[in-house]
Amino acid sequence: MQNPRRHVWIAAAALALSLRAAASFAPAAPVFEPPADAQAGDLIFRQGAEAVSQAVMAADGGGYSHVGILLGGPGGWQVLHATPSEVPGRPDGVVIDSLAFFAAPERSRHQGVYHVQANEPQRLLAIAHAQAQVGRTFSLTDPQAGTYCTQLVWQAWQDAGLDWQATPSHLQLPFIAGDYWLPSDLRASPRLRQLSAGPQ
Repeated sequence: MQNPRRHVWIAAAALALSLRAAASFAPAAPVFEPPADAQAGDLIFRQGAEAVSQAVMAADGGGYSHVGILLGGPGGWQVLHATPSEVPGRPDGVVIDSLAFFAAPERSRHQGVYHVQANEPQRLLAIAHAQAQVGRTFSLTDPQAGTYCTQLVWQAWQDAGLDWQATPSHLQLPFIAGDYWLPSDLRASPRLRQLSAGPQ
């Protein structure tokens, strides 16, 4: 007499192998690439996939929770940004990641690229100012000790001479109170021009 448990085990193993084979042939998620007219120094916003991203968007009322500065160019784009650690063992702070890492589905639901309308000397200065901050601590509450994503972007371009013609938001939350740059504050600047579609 055949053992019915053996048949169950064989059926389960066959199903598992079938699912694994199907997954191996599933198309990979497309790699995000900035539009052809994007330049180093432009801004890339993302809608994060983590719970903290939802909190940021709730406070902001917009569709993005994070922002960085593009470095490099086609085929080798990188993103300079201030972030809590996204890599085990790496401290919170200002880092440079590959665009593929920054826009990976586990970190980003949507991305949007915005061109900063400035002259070339300002662009080079903004990039240099931002790169000088690499390694600086991430901080929302102590600007002397560190910086956060939107503050980093705003400061780099402000120090390069850009007049943002924008104002920060005033927050009055249990753990955060004061004037803060939110993603929507930067996007409201007339000095930014949207290059790729994304959340409003």
